Amino acid sequence: MDKFSDYKKNSVTMSFQTVWYRFINSRVRRIVLASLASFCVGGVIAFGALYLAGNLYVEKGVGGLETSAVPSFTESAELASVRVPAAESDDTLLHDGLAQELESDATEADSLDAAASVLSQDAYSSDGLELCYSTYRVKKGDMIGFIADKFNITQDTIISVNNIHQSRLLQIGQYLKIPSMPGIVYTVRKKGETVNSIAEKYEVSAEKCARVNYLVPEEELVVGSSLFVPDAQLDWVTRQEINGDLFHKPLHSRYWLSSYYGWRESPFSGKRSYHSGVDMAAPMGTAIYAALGGTVTSVGYNNVYGNYVIVTHHSGYKTLYGHMSAILATRGQYVDTNTRIGKVGSTGMSTGPHLHFTVYKFGKTVNPAALWK
Repeated sequence: MDKFSDYKKNSVTMSFQTVWYRFINSRVRRIVLASLASFCVGGVIAFGALYLAGNLYVEKGVGGLETSAVPSFTESAELASVRVPAAESDDTLLHDGLAQELESDATEADSLDAAASVLSQDAYSSDGLELCYSTYRVKKGDMIGFIADKFNITQDTIISVNNIHQSRLLQIGQYLKIPSMPGIVYTVRKKGETVNSIAEKYEVSAEKCARVNYLVPEEELVVGSSLFVPDAQLDWVTRQEINGDLFHKPLHSRYWLSSYYGWRESPFSGKRSYHSGVDMAAPMGTAIYAALGGTVTSVGYNNVYGNYVIVTHHSGYKTLYGHMSAILATRGQYVDTNTRIGKVGSTGMSTGPHLHFTVYKFGKTVNPAALWK
């Protein structure tokens, strides 16, 4: 019995060893080992490629004006030197920048506190004309248009009364002030303005405006005071600015946003610096288009921006397109969003092919990403 058990065990062991040796020396073994080796090599290559791609995008295709503090500019007709406020280090570089226009007027939509000082929530006239406010809390899925329809007012009313600068940033849980009638808040800008002149500007009833605000139509208003203008609407430029639909992207093909607007780590010195626009990395020679209709007011070469084009638009806007490999526009030419004005390059202070795109409003830079579609 013991001999039979030993024989059985030895037979099983021999059978297992025979199968194993056959497997080791078989074609299957070679295929399995080759597959495992290929998988490991492929994983290493993929990881390395992703790592390199991430670093290349950060370090290549960036450039443009940067300072150790938010820059201010000298007023000139063309590109001029930039005045950098004394800020962080003695080796701060002075670069060339864009010419500036006159300072902007005061923002039309003032704070709600200022508006509330003029707009009485108990305003009531003998004919039943009443202005009062309610509060609404934004819920998931709400949009300004839906809220306006619910209260039978306009989107402009909600935007103006609540001093909303970007409608896309409406937050769940945010409280909105809702007036009982459509209209906008207007802040008096200059001496000599009256209810009559404001009503004429917005093509609304001066009598209704005066009654809602308990004012005399012909009385001169105090600069800086605010009033509610019933039935008035925002101008289309302001509306598009707030909705982020004013500009088109200057690159119509694929690109990589290699550097954002604002503070960043300098690709040249490694120090914290302020970037005046956005960098859009794309293949060399990619077509660049005007972001908004306007007139080309400057073309040329600059040590910072390389080959550049400046387009002047309405409402105090200018756009700068830098680091071009070729300029396709001429000074004085009218361009629109379908006009090619240049090609992507890497001229000037640049680490690789990209477009540096800056938007100015009345001489001050603004974030392009908040204004384009």
